[in-house]
Amino acid sequence: MPIEIKELNIKINVSEGQAKASDENDQGKKGTQSDIVAQCVEQVLEILSKTHER
Repeated sequence: MPIEIKELNIKINVSEGQAKASDENDQGKKGTQSDIVAQCVEQVLEILSKTHER
């Protein structure tokens, strides 16, 4: 019997002080905050389109 998820809550905390320190240490390894958000949105849209195809 498949499980149906009707609601999904995701919480995230982003602090600018930590982001600046990690960007200085990991230059080039991590994307900017807007790049990460864009990738997340793209993945969510792909998942939604796959569920509508079924």
